[in-house]
Amino acid sequence: MKNTSSIEWGSRAAAKSGQFAFAAELSINRLGFGAMRITGKGIWGEPQDRAECIRVLRRSIDLGINFIDTADSYGPAVSEEIIAEALHPYPQGLVIATKAGFDRTGPDQWVMNGKPKHLRAACDGSLKRLRLDHIDLFQLHRIDPAVPAEEQLGTLKDLQAEGKIKHIGLSEVSVEQIRHARTIVPIVSVQNRYSVVDRAAEEVLQYCEQQNIGFIPWFPLAAGDVSKSGHQIERAAGDLKITPSQLALAWLLWRSPVMLPIPGTSRVEHLEENVAAAALQIDPGTLQNLGKMARGA
Repeated sequence: MKNTSSIEWGSRAAAKSGQFAFAAELSINRLGFGAMRITGKGIWGEPQDRAECIRVLRRSIDLGINFIDTADSYGPAVSEEIIAEALHPYPQGLVIATKAGFDRTGPDQWVMNGKPKHLRAACDGSLKRLRLDHIDLFQLHRIDPAVPAEEQLGTLKDLQAEGKIKHIGLSEVSVEQIRHARTIVPIVSVQNRYSVVDRAAEEVLQYCEQQNIGFIPWFPLAAGDVSKSGHQIERAAGDLKITPSQLALAWLLWRSPVMLPIPGTSRVEHLEENVAAAALQIDPGTLQNLGKMARGA
């Protein structure tokens, strides 16, 4: 269900972030787009400006972003529907990753559901909304402690065998959980909360580096914390004449070759600012010192 239009992804702005391959046939530019924010307040319902969200998605392709991360629970359903409305038929080489494992009961309300029946229905729903015949990267949004992990991962393994999904990822997991999951099914990505000011997942990142597993940091800008007035990142960015968000993204890209930042936004202007971070040439010593300062803050 992808169209035949060919894009030279390597010649566009986001390509300056470098490349990562989940598998031999699945390579992306490392700076992606997180589609959680193209929904309403509390990640619930319609966005305030749907037309602008569509412009954001189309502009992301123009800028060379070929990795979009979403979930059935964003809206719920809204994010996936807008992606399809904006971009289908999809250009060759665009990777859309989605997730399953939550029920939504209202704005900012998230209830884990790792029951096999739910995961299977979620996959089918995502395929329909995204207008795809398979999902390149399907992520377990959380490992539900109320359901044996073997059942949750076994369901994803079955969906893979049926051709509905190609590759499997995890979200908000420990190293021990990743190791256990890999005894059941190959894991190509891990999505944990991580930023220059929030490095609780450092051990997981190091494991992903060792195993060449893609590490997708959600909240890569710490929900705006990196831009707070007076923060050392704001001061350092001012010295470099860039924005704090750009510096935070540049630091992530520098930090690890398996790092795949997915900053999200519902405004074209902010998208363009984020993608410009891919081309920044910042002295590694400056980035190293920034990491030390931010961690000690």
